[in-house]
Formats: sequence, C-alpha cells, structure tokens
Amino acid sequence: MSGFVTKPEPVQVPGLVHLHTGKVRDLYRTESGELVMVASDRTSAHDWVLPNEIPDKGRILTQLSLWWFERIADLVPNHVVSTEVPVGAPADWKGRTLVCRSLEMIPVECVARGYLAGSGLSEYRADRTVCGIALPDGLDDGSELPAPIYTPALKAAVGDHDENVPYEETARRIGADLAAQLRQTTLAVYSRARDIARDRGLILADTKFEFGLQDGELVIGDEVLTPDSSRYWPADQWEPGHAQPSFDKQLIRDWLTSPASGWDRHSELPPPALPAEIVELTRSKYIEAYERLTGTTWQ
Repeated sequence: MSGFVTKPEPVQVPGLVHLHTGKVRDLYRTESGELVMVASDRTSAHDWVLPNEIPDKGRILTQLSLWWFERIADLVPNHVVSTEVPVGAPADWKGRTLVCRSLEMIPVECVARGYLAGSGLSEYRADRTVCGIALPDGLDDGSELPAPIYTPALKAAVGDHDENVPYEETARRIGADLAAQLRQTTLAVYSRARDIARDRGLILADTKFEFGLQDGELVIGDEVLTPDSSRYWPADQWEPGHAQPSFDKQLIRDWLTSPASGWDRHSELPPPALPAEIVELTRSKYIEAYERLTGTTWQ
C-alpha cells in the first residue's frame, strides 16, 4: 500500500476547476482552457506523500524550472504561458504558480542517465544492462557511463513505480518517429544541462522529463532539471563505489529506512512524520542546489 498519508483538500478558486492533486503539484483549468500548476511544499519518498512539508520547496522547484526553461529554449519549447497568480487565488501561490498551455501529454517518462545510480544501478547489477542497453563490466555505484543513455519509463499512478522499459517498447506504443524524437530531445537537453551544471561544480547524474504535443509540436512540460526530477552531486566529492552526497530528498529516504524512524517500508503502515532537523536539512539542500546553479541568493 502507498499514496498520501493525508490527502489535502484542494483550494477552491473562482474561475478555476480543480483537476488533480499530485504528489507535489495541484492542477487546475482556467475558463479559457489553460492549465494552472501550483507546486506545493509536499514531499514524497518510498512511494508515499509524507505528512510533513518542506518550507519553500514548491517555490524553489518553480523558480528553478523557469531558470532552466530559458537555457534550453533553443532545444525545445516549453509549456509556460505566464507566472501571474490568478485573481482570487491565495497569496501563498505567488512564486509557485505556472499558467501553462494544455498539451496532449505523452505517457512516457523520458530519463537520461550519465552516471549509474538508482534503478539503473539495480538493473546493471542484475544483468549488466539498463532498459535493455548493454553496459561494460566494471561499473559501480556512481560510475560515469561511457556516454549518456536514454532509459524511458511508462508512467504509473500515484503510489506506484514507473516501469522502466526498453526503448523499443515505447516505439511500439507511441510510434517510431515520436519515440526517436523523444530520445533525441531528452539527450540533447541532458547534455546541455550537464555542461551547465559542471561549470557550477555539480554533476547532473540523471534526470527525467515529461513532454506533450501541441498541434504536432513537441513541447516540454511539468518541471525540469529540479532536485525532485534530477540527481545532482557535488563534483568535488564524487567518488564511485558508494552512494554520492546529493542535493535532493535522499536525507528523507535515509531517515525513513533507518532505525530512528521505527518504520518498516515493506509494511502497509504509512511513514511517520519527519523530525524538524531532517525537514530543515532537506530545505537547505534544495536552497543550495538553487543557489549553486543560478548563482543567485534564494530570497
């Protein structure tokens, strides 16, 4: 069992229709048909949306996505129309709200990996492949791959794991031409972002994107290159052979699986609330990632 420990009631705003409450974002539709995405401070781990929030997290994710959208605009258009908060919305929506084009979303998580970690590491240890891509012997946790690889996944419902699949399976489901376009665009964006991050002393180990279509044009949506959708490691501490220090919610995952939490992730019981120090440390990691990437101080 998994999902929300306590699912929040959606905020009702005049002129907006609530469509969906996700792990992090709430989605609305305007009277003119545009989508309004509001990034909350919710956080998830081990397939559960936790009872604690991480202060400022939604605003950090939104502002960092906007920063990245500008830097990849020549590679692929994005879905953002405006950052103006709709009339009648809570003041707290400022800085965490995107008004977006409505896209025909493609049901594929587009993942690029330049380093071995996470589910890719587990697959590699099993049979020296990731999503059907053969990799050389001798790689370890955190190893750089010979070249970045595209490892798509099929999107799952809230509380379920996305399913890693071979590229050929996505081609069968969505068509060869679109699958090839997703792979090419994903790797191009990853390569651009990897180089930008490297210049700022960070390793972009892997990342995932979501794309949609508008009038047949490929458009990147959702969030992009944030600590929620990407693994960032400090370059000066990179050392293959073990898990790397990271700028994401790994602190939360580690605490939940430690004796200190008293929680069995394989039980059907929901996870406990996080201690205040874990919440603050996680917030500081998100802020540090934002500041190191953008070169500006988080306000």
